[in-house]
Amino acid sequence: MSHFASVDDLIAAVGRPAETSEWILIDQKRIDTFADATGDHQWIHVDLERAASGPYGGTIAHGYLTLSLLSGLLFGLMSFDGNPTVINYGLDRVRFLSPVPVDSRVRVHVEIADVTPTPQGARLTQSVTFEIEGVEKPAAVAVALSLIVFGGSPVVG
Repeated sequence: MSHFASVDDLIAAVGRPAETSEWILIDQKRIDTFADATGDHQWIHVDLERAASGPYGGTIAHGYLTLSLLSGLLFGLMSFDGNPTVINYGLDRVRFLSPVPVDSRVRVHVEIADVTPTPQGARLTQSVTFEIEGVEKPAAVAVALSLIVFGGSPVVG
């Protein structure tokens, strides 16, 4: 876990080697729960019998399920002095590169790509790679944007 005492510390971390999260299991219960929450019950995700004879040999996680795990996976990678609010600001250049088969474990590798100071803190840009345990090609890559707010209301822009 990296600890940052100031925005200057964040700026100094740009380009450092990536931090790596813990592994998280993508089991069928998680896939089914996500399908129920989003209404996406496509057979490749939830129909075990049909998916077994489909293109992936079993069910696979929704791409957006994998992506939705990002906040939780990032949570344990950074800490800050002053207990700021960290707000998801958006994503750029998201690409789903490999399916995530049921019962796979995934984790993220995260590198600070840019830090832009703001009146209340900083806008943080992170390059993210979702790794599937035992698979060479990543599940997904994205650029994650966050606002780090040290008191007050965030100024967006």
